[in-house]
Amino acid sequence: MTTLTVKDLLPEDGTRGTLVGRVWLPQVNGPAVVAVRGDGVFDVTAKFPTVSALCEEDNPAKALAATGGERIGDLDAIVANTAPDGRDPKKPWLLAPVDLQTLKAAGVTFAISMLERVIEERAKGNPASAEAIRKEVTRLIGDDLSKLKPGSDQAMHLKQVLIDQNAWSQYLEVGIGPDAEVFTKAPTLSSVGTGMDAGLHPKSTWNNPEPELVLFVSSRGKIVGGSLGNDVNLRDFEGRSALLLSKAKDNNASCAIGPLLRLFDDTFTLDDARKLDISLNVKGTDGFVLDGHSSISKISRDPTDLVEQTIGKVHQYPDGFVLFLGTMFAPVKDRDAPGQGFTHKRDDIVTIAAPQLGKLVNRMRTSDECEPWTFGFSALMKNLAQRKLI
Repeated sequence: MTTLTVKDLLPEDGTRGTLVGRVWLPQVNGPAVVAVRGDGVFDVTAKFPTVSALCEEDNPAKALAATGGERIGDLDAIVANTAPDGRDPKKPWLLAPVDLQTLKAAGVTFAISMLERVIEERAKGNPASAEAIRKEVTRLIGDDLSKLKPGSDQAMHLKQVLIDQNAWSQYLEVGIGPDAEVFTKAPTLSSVGTGMDAGLHPKSTWNNPEPELVLFVSSRGKIVGGSLGNDVNLRDFEGRSALLLSKAKDNNASCAIGPLLRLFDDTFTLDDARKLDISLNVKGTDGFVLDGHSSISKISRDPTDLVEQTIGKVHQYPDGFVLFLGTMFAPVKDRDAPGQGFTHKRDDIVTIAAPQLGKLVNRMRTSDECEPWTFGFSALMKNLAQRKLI
Protein backbone atom coordinates (compact mmCIF):
# COMPACT_ATOMS: atom_id res chain seq x y z
CA MET A 1 0.00 0.00 0.00
CA THR A 2 1.21 3.50 -0.81
CA THR A 3 2.29 5.30 2.36
CA LEU A 4 -0.32 7.93 3.21
CA THR A 5 0.33 11.39 4.60
CA VAL A 6 -1.99 14.09 5.91
CA LYS A 7 -1.72 15.76 2.50
CA ASP A 8 -3.31 12.61 1.04
CA LEU A 9 -6.26 12.92 3.38
CA LEU A 10 -7.35 16.42 4.40
CA PRO A 11 -9.60 18.79 2.41
CA GLU A 12 -7.91 21.64 0.55
CA ASP A 13 -8.77 24.03 3.39
CA GLY A 14 -7.16 21.73 5.92
CA THR A 15 -8.84 21.60 9.30
CA ARG A 16 -10.91 24.76 8.80
CA GLY A 17 -14.10 22.71 8.66
CA THR A 18 -15.68 20.52 11.34
CA LEU A 19 -14.01 17.15 10.77
CA VAL A 20 -14.99 13.90 12.48
CA GLY A 21 -13.22 10.56 12.35
CA ARG A 22 -12.94 7.23 14.07
CA VAL A 23 -9.66 5.84 15.36
CA TRP A 24 -8.83 2.39 16.70
CA LEU A 25 -7.25 2.71 20.16
CA PRO A 26 -5.18 -0.41 21.00
CA GLN A 27 -5.02 0.50 24.70
CA VAL A 28 -8.80 0.06 25.02
CA ASN A 29 -9.11 -2.49 22.20
CA GLY A 30 -11.86 -0.43 20.61
CA PRO A 31 -12.79 2.62 18.54
CA ALA A 32 -12.84 6.28 19.49
CA VAL A 33 -14.86 9.08 17.94
CA VAL A 34 -12.43 11.90 17.26
CA ALA A 35 -12.40 15.54 16.25
CA VAL A 36 -9.63 16.36 13.79
CA ARG A 37 -8.32 19.85 14.48
CA GLY A 38 -5.34 21.96 13.60
CA ASP A 39 -3.54 21.08 16.83
CA GLY A 40 -4.16 17.34 16.74
CA VAL A 41 -6.68 14.54 17.02
CA PHE A 42 -9.01 14.66 20.05
CA ASP A 43 -10.98 11.77 21.52
CA VAL A 44 -14.56 12.92 22.16
CA THR A 45 -16.02 9.45 22.87
CA ALA A 46 -16.81 10.39 26.48
CA LYS A 47 -19.37 12.89 25.12
CA PHE A 48 -20.32 11.06 21.91
CA PRO A 49 -19.84 7.27 22.22
CA THR A 50 -20.63 6.86 18.52
CA VAL A 51 -20.63 8.99 15.37
CA SER A 52 -24.32 8.16 15.18
CA ALA A 53 -24.88 9.82 18.57
CA LEU A 54 -23.05 12.95 17.42
CA CYS A 55 -25.16 13.11 14.25
CA GLU A 56 -28.32 13.01 16.39
CA GLU A 57 -27.48 16.39 17.96
CA ASP A 58 -29.62 19.34 16.86
CA ASN A 59 -26.45 21.02 15.57
CA PRO A 60 -23.67 18.40 15.39
CA ALA A 61 -20.97 20.86 14.31
CA LYS A 62 -21.76 23.24 17.17
CA ALA A 63 -21.92 20.37 19.66
CA LEU A 64 -18.51 19.07 18.56
CA ALA A 65 -16.95 22.54 18.68
CA ALA A 66 -18.12 22.84 22.30
CA THR A 67 -16.43 19.56 23.24
CA GLY A 68 -12.72 19.75 23.99
CA GLY A 69 -11.89 16.06 24.22
CA GLU A 70 -8.62 14.34 25.06
CA ARG A 71 -5.72 14.75 22.65
CA ILE A 72 -4.52 11.33 21.46
CA GLY A 73 -1.84 12.39 19.00
CA ASP A 74 -0.97 13.93 15.66
CA LEU A 75 -2.99 13.08 12.58
CA ASP A 76 0.25 12.40 10.68
CA ALA A 77 1.24 9.49 12.92
CA ILE A 78 -2.26 7.98 12.95
CA VAL A 79 -2.58 8.16 9.16
CA ALA A 80 0.90 6.69 8.66
CA ASN A 81 -0.08 3.70 10.82
CA THR A 82 -3.37 2.98 9.01
CA ALA A 83 -2.36 0.86 5.99
CA PRO A 84 -2.44 -2.87 6.88
CA ASP A 85 1.10 -3.45 5.61
CA GLY A 86 3.54 -2.58 8.36
CA ARG A 87 0.89 -1.37 10.82
CA ASP A 88 2.04 -1.29 14.43
CA PRO A 89 -0.90 -2.88 16.33
CA LYS A 90 0.19 -1.08 19.50
CA LYS A 91 -0.45 2.35 17.98
CA PRO A 92 -3.72 4.03 16.84
CA TRP A 93 -4.94 3.86 13.24
CA LEU A 94 -7.75 5.44 11.24
CA LEU A 95 -11.12 3.74 10.65
CA ALA A 96 -14.10 4.58 8.45
CA PRO A 97 -15.95 7.60 9.96
CA VAL A 98 -19.25 5.73 10.36
CA ASP A 99 -20.52 3.27 12.96
CA LEU A 100 -24.15 2.49 13.88
CA GLN A 101 -25.69 4.07 10.79
CA THR A 102 -27.30 1.81 8.18
CA LEU A 103 -25.27 1.77 4.96
CA LYS A 104 -27.58 2.68 2.07
CA ALA A 105 -26.90 3.48 -1.58
CA ALA A 106 -28.84 4.99 -4.47
CA GLY A 107 -28.32 3.77 -8.02
CA VAL A 108 -28.95 5.06 -11.55
CA THR A 109 -29.12 8.67 -10.37
CA PHE A 110 -27.42 10.36 -13.35
CA ALA A 111 -29.75 10.48 -16.36
CA ILE A 112 -27.11 11.78 -18.75
CA SER A 113 -24.81 8.76 -18.51
CA MET A 114 -27.73 6.35 -18.26
CA LEU A 115 -29.30 7.56 -21.51
CA GLU A 116 -25.96 7.54 -23.32
CA ARG A 117 -25.69 3.85 -22.47
CA VAL A 118 -29.14 3.31 -23.99
CA ILE A 119 -28.12 5.21 -27.14
CA GLU A 120 -24.93 3.18 -27.50
CA GLU A 121 -26.82 -0.06 -26.95
CA ARG A 122 -29.46 0.81 -29.55
CA ALA A 123 -26.85 1.97 -32.08
CA LYS A 124 -25.00 -1.36 -31.89
CA GLY A 125 -21.68 0.40 -32.52
CA ASN A 126 -22.88 2.32 -35.58
CA PRO A 127 -22.07 6.05 -35.13
CA ALA A 128 -24.66 7.08 -37.75
CA SER A 129 -27.44 5.25 -35.89
CA ALA A 130 -26.26 6.67 -32.59
CA GLU A 131 -26.41 10.21 -33.91
CA ALA A 132 -29.95 9.73 -35.26
CA ILE A 133 -31.15 8.35 -31.92
CA ARG A 134 -29.39 11.13 -30.04
CA LYS A 135 -31.03 13.79 -32.22
CA GLU A 136 -34.48 12.33 -31.55
CA VAL A 137 -33.86 12.28 -27.80
CA THR A 138 -32.52 15.84 -27.95
CA ARG A 139 -35.55 16.99 -29.94
CA LEU A 140 -37.85 15.59 -27.28
CA ILE A 141 -36.13 16.66 -24.07
CA GLY A 142 -33.37 19.14 -24.97
CA ASP A 143 -29.62 18.74 -24.83
CA ASP A 144 -29.22 19.02 -21.02
CA LEU A 145 -30.45 15.69 -19.74
CA SER A 146 -29.42 16.60 -16.20
CA LYS A 147 -32.57 18.76 -16.09
CA LEU A 148 -34.83 15.79 -16.81
CA LYS A 149 -36.86 15.33 -13.65
CA PRO A 150 -37.56 11.67 -12.89
CA GLY A 151 -41.27 10.90 -12.78
CA SER A 152 -42.24 14.09 -14.65
CA ASP A 153 -44.52 14.18 -17.72
CA GLN A 154 -41.41 14.82 -19.80
CA ALA A 155 -39.70 11.75 -18.36
CA MET A 156 -42.77 9.58 -18.92
CA HIS A 157 -42.93 10.78 -22.55
CA LEU A 158 -39.31 9.78 -23.02
CA LYS A 159 -40.11 6.42 -21.45
CA GLN A 160 -42.77 5.80 -24.09
CA VAL A 161 -40.35 6.78 -26.89
CA LEU A 162 -37.79 4.31 -25.56
CA ILE A 163 -40.43 1.58 -25.19
CA ASP A 164 -41.45 2.16 -28.81
CA GLN A 165 -37.80 1.72 -29.80
CA ASN A 166 -37.53 -1.49 -27.72
CA ALA A 167 -34.95 0.30 -25.58
CA TRP A 168 -36.68 0.22 -22.19
CA SER A 169 -35.11 -1.56 -19.22
CA GLN A 170 -35.49 -1.93 -15.47
CA TYR A 171 -32.53 0.41 -15.00
CA LEU A 172 -34.26 3.16 -16.95
CA GLU A 173 -37.34 2.63 -14.79
CA VAL A 174 -35.44 3.60 -11.65
CA GLY A 175 -33.42 6.21 -13.55
CA ILE A 176 -36.26 8.37 -14.85
CA GLY A 177 -39.32 6.84 -13.22
CA PRO A 178 -40.87 8.25 -10.04
CA ASP A 179 -39.24 5.78 -7.64
CA ALA A 180 -35.50 5.86 -6.92
CA GLU A 181 -33.40 2.76 -6.50
CA VAL A 182 -32.19 2.67 -2.89
CA PHE A 183 -30.59 -0.50 -1.56
CA THR A 184 -28.59 -1.62 1.45
CA LYS A 185 -24.94 -1.52 0.46
CA ALA A 186 -23.35 -3.46 3.32
CA PRO A 187 -23.86 -4.47 6.96
CA THR A 188 -23.61 -1.75 9.60
CA LEU A 189 -20.05 -1.35 10.97
CA SER A 190 -18.47 -3.21 8.03
CA SER A 191 -17.08 -0.20 6.12
CA VAL A 192 -13.37 0.27 5.51
CA GLY A 193 -11.71 3.66 5.62
CA THR A 194 -8.94 5.41 3.75
CA GLY A 195 -5.59 3.62 3.65
CA MET A 196 -7.23 0.21 3.98
CA ASP A 197 -7.68 -2.52 1.37
CA ALA A 198 -11.00 -2.54 -0.49
CA GLY A 199 -12.44 -5.85 -1.59
CA LEU A 200 -13.55 -7.51 -4.83
CA HIS A 201 -15.23 -10.90 -5.01
CA PRO A 202 -12.52 -13.39 -6.13
CA LYS A 203 -14.77 -14.76 -8.89
CA SER A 204 -15.34 -11.37 -10.50
CA THR A 205 -13.52 -10.62 -13.75
CA TRP A 206 -15.33 -7.38 -14.73
CA ASN A 207 -15.60 -4.75 -12.02
CA ASN A 208 -15.03 -1.08 -11.34
CA PRO A 209 -14.84 1.61 -8.68
CA GLU A 210 -17.75 3.99 -8.19
CA PRO A 211 -16.72 7.40 -6.76
CA GLU A 212 -19.63 8.88 -4.84
CA LEU A 213 -20.71 11.50 -2.35
CA VAL A 214 -21.93 9.91 0.89
CA LEU A 215 -24.45 11.86 2.97
CA PHE A 216 -24.80 11.37 6.73
CA VAL A 217 -28.43 11.53 7.82
CA SER A 218 -29.93 11.54 11.33
CA SER A 219 -32.84 9.40 12.49
CA ARG A 220 -35.05 12.44 11.87
CA GLY A 221 -34.06 12.59 8.21
CA LYS A 222 -31.79 15.62 8.64
CA ILE A 223 -28.68 15.68 6.44
CA VAL A 224 -25.81 16.69 8.72
CA GLY A 225 -22.65 16.24 6.63
CA GLY A 226 -20.83 14.32 3.94
CA SER A 227 -17.89 12.12 3.09
CA LEU A 228 -16.54 10.25 0.07
CA GLY A 229 -17.30 6.68 -0.83
CA ASN A 230 -16.38 3.88 -3.20
CA ASP A 231 -19.46 1.79 -3.98
CA VAL A 232 -17.33 -1.05 -5.36
CA ASN A 233 -19.26 -2.71 -8.19
CA LEU A 234 -19.08 -6.10 -9.92
CA ARG A 235 -20.42 -5.55 -13.43
CA ASP A 236 -20.28 -9.23 -14.37
CA PHE A 237 -22.38 -10.38 -11.40
CA GLU A 238 -25.08 -7.73 -11.73
CA GLY A 239 -24.98 -8.00 -15.52
CA ARG A 240 -25.99 -11.66 -15.31
CA SER A 241 -29.05 -10.80 -13.24
CA ALA A 242 -30.28 -7.79 -11.28
CA LEU A 243 -31.21 -10.29 -8.55
CA LEU A 244 -27.47 -10.71 -7.94
CA LEU A 245 -27.20 -7.06 -6.82
CA SER A 246 -26.43 -7.99 -3.22
CA LYS A 247 -23.68 -10.37 -4.35
CA ALA A 248 -22.32 -7.67 -6.65
CA LYS A 249 -22.32 -4.99 -3.97
CA ASP A 250 -21.97 -6.61 -0.55
CA ASN A 251 -18.68 -8.42 0.01
CA ASN A 252 -15.99 -8.11 2.66
CA ALA A 253 -14.33 -4.67 2.45
CA SER A 254 -16.46 -3.68 -0.55
CA CYS A 255 -17.82 -0.52 1.11
CA ALA A 256 -15.19 2.22 1.51
CA ILE A 257 -16.04 5.54 3.21
CA GLY A 258 -13.73 8.36 4.20
CA PRO A 259 -11.38 9.87 4.84
CA LEU A 260 -13.42 11.86 7.40
CA LEU A 261 -16.95 13.09 7.96
CA ARG A 262 -17.24 16.82 7.31
CA LEU A 263 -20.20 18.18 9.25
CA PHE A 264 -22.25 21.01 7.80
CA ASP A 265 -21.30 24.40 9.24
CA ASP A 266 -20.54 27.86 7.87
CA THR A 267 -17.59 26.46 5.87
CA PHE A 268 -19.45 23.57 4.19
CA THR A 269 -23.17 23.31 3.50
CA LEU A 270 -25.59 21.10 1.59
CA ASP A 271 -25.49 23.60 -1.27
CA ASP A 272 -21.70 23.19 -1.37
CA ALA A 273 -22.18 19.44 -1.49
CA ARG A 274 -24.57 19.82 -4.43
CA LYS A 275 -21.78 21.52 -6.40
CA LEU A 276 -19.02 18.99 -5.69
CA ASP A 277 -16.88 17.55 -8.45
CA ILE A 278 -15.55 14.18 -7.36
CA SER A 279 -12.45 12.92 -9.14
CA LEU A 280 -11.24 9.36 -9.58
CA ASN A 281 -7.75 8.07 -10.26
CA VAL A 282 -6.77 4.42 -10.64
CA LYS A 283 -3.10 3.44 -10.83
CA GLY A 284 -2.06 -0.13 -11.52
CA THR A 285 1.24 -1.86 -10.91
CA ASP A 286 1.22 -2.52 -14.68
CA GLY A 287 1.51 1.22 -15.37
CA PHE A 288 -2.15 1.59 -16.28
CA VAL A 289 -3.77 4.90 -15.30
CA LEU A 290 -7.47 5.74 -15.40
CA ASP A 291 -8.95 9.14 -14.58
CA GLY A 292 -12.60 10.08 -14.26
CA HIS A 293 -14.99 12.35 -12.42
CA SER A 294 -18.56 12.64 -11.19
CA SER A 295 -20.30 16.02 -10.90
CA ILE A 296 -23.01 16.10 -8.26
CA SER A 297 -24.58 19.10 -10.02
CA LYS A 298 -25.62 16.72 -12.83
CA ILE A 299 -27.49 14.30 -10.58
CA SER A 300 -31.03 13.62 -11.78
CA ARG A 301 -32.57 13.53 -8.30
CA ASP A 302 -31.78 16.15 -5.68
CA PRO A 303 -30.03 14.72 -2.59
CA THR A 304 -33.01 15.75 -0.44
CA ASP A 305 -35.36 13.78 -2.71
CA LEU A 306 -33.20 10.67 -2.35
CA VAL A 307 -33.15 11.07 1.42
CA GLU A 308 -36.93 11.54 1.53
CA GLN A 309 -37.38 8.37 -0.52
CA THR A 310 -35.18 6.50 1.97
CA ILE A 311 -36.66 7.57 5.32
CA GLY A 312 -40.22 8.41 6.37
CA LYS A 313 -43.41 6.83 7.63
CA VAL A 314 -42.71 3.61 5.72
CA HIS A 315 -39.07 3.17 6.84
CA GLN A 316 -37.21 4.36 9.92
CA TYR A 317 -33.54 4.34 10.92
CA PRO A 318 -33.25 4.83 14.71
CA ASP A 319 -29.46 5.23 14.50
CA GLY A 320 -29.52 7.23 11.28
CA PHE A 321 -28.04 6.18 7.96
CA VAL A 322 -25.49 7.13 5.36
CA LEU A 323 -26.49 7.34 1.71
CA PHE A 324 -24.25 6.87 -1.32
CA LEU A 325 -25.69 9.17 -4.02
CA GLY A 326 -24.61 7.25 -7.12
CA THR A 327 -22.10 8.14 -9.82
CA MET A 328 -22.00 9.38 -13.40
CA PHE A 329 -18.71 7.54 -13.90
CA ALA A 330 -18.70 4.38 -16.03
CA PRO A 331 -15.21 3.29 -17.18
CA VAL A 332 -14.86 2.26 -20.82
CA LYS A 333 -11.12 2.72 -21.34
CA ASP A 334 -9.50 -0.52 -22.50
CA ARG A 335 -6.98 -1.92 -20.08
CA ASP A 336 -5.74 -4.98 -21.95
CA ALA A 337 -7.21 -6.16 -25.24
CA PRO A 338 -9.10 -3.66 -27.44
CA GLY A 339 -12.82 -3.72 -26.78
CA GLN A 340 -12.48 -5.43 -23.40
CA GLY A 341 -12.93 -2.25 -21.38
CA PHE A 342 -11.77 -1.75 -17.80
CA THR A 343 -11.54 -4.09 -14.86
CA HIS A 344 -9.46 -3.99 -11.69
CA LYS A 345 -6.21 -5.82 -11.16
CA ARG A 346 -4.69 -6.80 -7.85
CA ASP A 347 -3.00 -3.90 -6.02
CA ASP A 348 -4.67 -1.13 -8.01
CA ILE A 349 -4.56 2.10 -5.99
CA VAL A 350 -7.90 3.94 -6.18
CA THR A 351 -8.02 7.60 -5.15
CA ILE A 352 -11.37 9.35 -4.87
CA ALA A 353 -11.09 13.05 -4.10
CA ALA A 354 -13.07 16.26 -3.70
CA PRO A 355 -11.62 19.65 -2.67
CA GLN A 356 -13.84 20.04 0.40
CA LEU A 357 -13.78 16.40 1.52
CA GLY A 358 -10.17 15.27 0.99
CA LYS A 359 -9.05 11.95 -0.47
CA LEU A 360 -10.24 8.39 0.00
CA VAL A 361 -7.38 6.05 -0.97
CA ASN A 362 -7.65 2.27 -1.10
CA ARG A 363 -5.67 -0.65 -2.48
CA MET A 364 -7.78 -3.24 -4.31
CA ARG A 365 -7.55 -6.86 -3.24
CA THR A 366 -9.94 -9.79 -3.38
CA SER A 367 -12.33 -9.83 -0.44
CA ASP A 368 -10.83 -13.01 0.97
CA GLU A 369 -7.41 -11.29 1.08
CA CYS A 370 -8.67 -8.19 2.92
CA GLU A 371 -8.72 -7.98 6.70
CA PRO A 372 -11.80 -9.91 7.85
CA TRP A 373 -14.60 -7.96 9.50
CA THR A 374 -14.77 -9.13 13.12
CA PHE A 375 -15.91 -6.11 15.17
CA GLY A 376 -19.71 -5.95 15.03
CA PHE A 377 -22.60 -4.68 17.16
CA SER A 378 -22.06 -6.93 20.18
CA ALA A 379 -18.32 -6.24 20.24
CA LEU A 380 -18.89 -2.48 20.10
CA MET A 381 -21.52 -2.50 22.84
CA LYS A 382 -19.38 -4.68 25.12
CA ASN A 383 -16.37 -2.48 24.52
CA LEU A 384 -18.22 0.78 25.23
CA ALA A 385 -19.74 -0.74 28.37
CA GLN A 386 -16.35 -1.90 29.63
CA ARG A 387 -15.07 1.65 29.13
CA LYS A 388 -18.15 2.95 31.02
CA LEU A 389 -19.19 5.03 28.02
CA ILE A 390 -22.72 3.64 27.86
